[in-house]
Amino acid sequence: MLPWARRLVVERRGWLSPAEFNGLLGLCQFMPGPNVANLSVVLGARFQGWRGSLAALAGLFALPVLIVLLLGMLYGHYGQLPQVHAMLRGMAAVAIGLTFATGLKMARELRGQPAQILLALSAFAAIAEFRLPLAAVLFVLAPLGIALAALRDRR
Repeated sequence: MLPWARRLVVERRGWLSPAEFNGLLGLCQFMPGPNVANLSVVLGARFQGWRGSLAALAGLFALPVLIVLLLGMLYGHYGQLPQVHAMLRGMAAVAIGLTFATGLKMARELRGQPAQILLALSAFAAIAEFRLPLAAVLFVLAPLGIALAALRDRR
């Protein structure tokens, strides 16, 4: 969902700049629950208070829940077909591509900021390559990121 959320919020509607989106998403990753759901709550609150948060969350989940229920029923009837398995593999490849493209768009905001790039690469390596727990990585790298942001803002 993140690729579509970024496209809508940053590129189509212009509600947030790319840097604001990255910052809010970073904040929302610390909160429990799905990142995009947390982001919708924060954006809803920013524009319309608690009512906006409720509306954004309902808008985010209502249609997808209905679609997933319908797809679940269809899978129950047709899930054994090889064409369905091929279709699901193709959809997985599309999801990976969209996620990768969104990551590249978000990384553009790090141009000219070598310390932040090193921090992002360190987080990726720690989680993806070394399989360290997310909480441990955040415990170490989050204070470093905050310190880097504070130093950058002082300049």
